[in-house]
Amino acid sequence: MRSADPHNTEHYTITYNMLEHKDTPDALLHKYIRNGYIAVGGNKKLKIYGKLGCRSGKKMLRKNRVFFTSEQEAIHHGYRPCGHCMPGAYRIWKLRMEPYQ
Repeated sequence: MRSADPHNTEHYTITYNMLEHKDTPDALLHKYIRNGYIAVGGNKKLKIYGKLGCRSGKKMLRKNRVFFTSEQEAIHHGYRPCGHCMPGAYRIWKLRMEPYQ
């Protein structure tokens, strides 16, 4: 039986970099989600991150879907919160982006 430790899974490892869906087998991705190694998903093209169960996120193309270990990691990579599944975080982001009046 293979270990659930992501650093001990054949040729695949998860680091503090975003994980691209197009390059990751579904079984491994599900294992990472179950074990809590992946916290949020994002759209690489639009630079938006959100909850894994977000309706908007489920509609995106696999080639644009990426995953992060935390919200902080997504923000570090330049992503903004989703307005649909994370309205509070989105409002805060939006206020910070508006020029002072």
